[in-house]
Amino acid sequence: MGVQHHPAMPSIGELANDAARALYELRIPVLIGSILAAVAIAAVAWRRGWIAAAGRHPMRTAVLVVAALVVAVPVGWYLGSPLIIRTSLVEAGPTTPLPAPTADVPDPSGEGGSLDAPTDSPPATIASEAAPTPTPTPFVPSTITAGEFEGTDDFHFGRGTASIIEVAPGRYHLRLEDFSVRNGPDLYVYLSPSPDGYADDALELGTLKATDGSFGYDLPEGTDPSRFRSAIIWCKQFSHLFATAPFGRT
Repeated sequence: MGVQHHPAMPSIGELANDAARALYELRIPVLIGSILAAVAIAAVAWRRGWIAAAGRHPMRTAVLVVAALVVAVPVGWYLGSPLIIRTSLVEAGPTTPLPAPTADVPDPSGEGGSLDAPTDSPPATIASEAAPTPTPTPFVPSTITAGEFEGTDDFHFGRGTASIIEVAPGRYHLRLEDFSVRNGPDLYVYLSPSPDGYADDALELGTLKATDGSFGYDLPEGTDPSRFRSAIIWCKQFSHLFATAPFGRT
């Protein structure tokens, strides 16, 4: 008889992550349901005299209320605060420093030139010493690829431009311009090889610096920007995609 293979049971950690993800995605219905449930429980407690009984045992009641608040307040703030908190940041865009100024060249005619320059030197010698040194052409940053952000749904909105810019030969920078996204817990910026969102080999660039503004992230040295097809905003805590900017080659 052949060996039968049964699918592996999910671990407790995976079940907890799935439950947390579902809770976050349904946080608004859960919040509304929790308020209605609290009102219903209060009404039942009033009719059955539980509130009066709690008044006769204030110490026990206080302990139960504090224990409930210790759990409810942090969880409620963690899930609900992104709905009201916004942050803004504007950083200067990537630029190349200007070349250092060159020293003044003495005027062979003696007019307006160096006071210490000899007046009886042969003209050929002066011309040779006054020859300017060629200045290398400064590197000009250029956009390799860019895309517009879109949210994953009506609630998880995303706006603005994501651009990969070559700031020096072989060095690249991701620039988010006129950016705005729905706030959330544990948001990170990634470059993904998929145009549709997160992939296992996506490149993590760091935590999201702000929900609004213009700012950027340096790509690690040696990164090949041609393998990426999108910039994304990803919630690591709940494995949820907030916004995607698919790249179009320029």
